[in-house]
Amino acid sequence: MELGFGERDFTACCGSKKFAEEMSRAGPFTSLEQALEASRDIWFNKVDINGWLEAFAAHPQIGETPSVNEKNETSAKWSKGEQSIALATASNCSLQELSEWNSWYKQKFGFVFLTCASGKSSAEILGELKKRFSNRLIVELEIAAQEQMKITELRLVKLFDARDSRTPHAINQPPTGSMLKQDERIGRIGAHLSLSTDKTLAVPSRTRPPITTHVLDVSVGRPGVGIEVSLEKWEGSGSLGFSNAQNVDGWSLLGASVTDSDGRSGRLLPVVDRVPNGYYRISFNTGKYLKAGFFPYVSIVFEIKETQVLEHFHVPLLLSPYSFSTYRGS
Repeated sequence: MELGFGERDFTACCGSKKFAEEMSRAGPFTSLEQALEASRDIWFNKVDINGWLEAFAAHPQIGETPSVNEKNETSAKWSKGEQSIALATASNCSLQELSEWNSWYKQKFGFVFLTCASGKSSAEILGELKKRFSNRLIVELEIAAQEQMKITELRLVKLFDARDSRTPHAINQPPTGSMLKQDERIGRIGAHLSLSTDKTLAVPSRTRPPITTHVLDVSVGRPGVGIEVSLEKWEGSGSLGFSNAQNVDGWSLLGASVTDSDGRSGRLLPVVDRVPNGYYRISFNTGKYLKAGFFPYVSIVFEIKETQVLEHFHVPLLLSPYSFSTYRGS
C-alpha cells in the first residue's frame, strides 16, 4: 500500500524546506523502511549546509519553549514530547546550567545544541553538551547533522503510525550509523509523556542568591577556575553615569569569592527574596588567571530597576586572552 504525505508532513519531521520538497517528490512510499532509506539519502546527499542550519534553527534549545523559527504545530508538539524526560528529571538549578551552556554553545558554533533527546535525562544531555563543546566547528556540524537524522527517523515513525495505526511499523534490518535503535522507537505518539511544566518549573521562593555568576574560558572550552570575583553596589550621591562610575568612594563592597571547579563563584549575596534596586558592579581578576591576557581585570556594571527586585540576575563571563563577553542570564 502506498502512503502519500505532503511537504508540511515532512517539515514536521525535519525543518529543512529542501528536505521536505525532496521527500515529497520521492514519495509516495510503500513502507516506512523505504521512506527512511530515502530520508537518509536526501539529508546527507541532497540537502546542503544551509539546509542543515535551517533544520537546526527549527528546534528549541533543550529545556526551553518551541523555537521562534518553528511554525509547524506538529513539530512543536513532538519537540515537547521528545524533551519530556529531560524536563521531568531537571531541577531549577540544572535547567539554569543547561540554559547557560546552550547559550555558550550557540555563541561558539552559531546554531543550537542538537541531540536526539528522546529518553535522555537532563544530566545526560548536559554531559553530552559539555563534552561536545570543545569540538571544532566542522566536527560539531557533522555530529549535529547525525543527531538531526536520528530525530527525523523518530518522527517519520510517528508520521507513519499516525496515518496507519492498524499495523505497527518495524524495520527488520536496521542499518548502522544514524538509524534509530529499537528502544528509541518504542515511544509512539500516544505513549509520550504529558508533562506539566508548571509543576516542574515552579519556584515557590528564592533558593539561591539574587545575583550569581559563572566564568567560562572559551579559549579552551572549560570553566574558569580560581578567578577572584567581587560584587559592589553604587552608594554614591546622585545617579551613576559615565563621568562618575570610576569614583571609588561611591562603591560599597557586598561580597567576594573565588570561582570553583565548575567556574561558579560562591555566594556574593545572601539568599533574600528581594534585592535592593540600584546599580551593581561585578569584577573579575582576569589578569591573575590569564597572565598573558589583554585585560588585567574585567568589571561589568548593570542596573536592577524597582520593577525587577524579585527577579534573579545571572551575569556569566565568557573569557579568552583577548576578548570577553557577557549577557544577562536567568
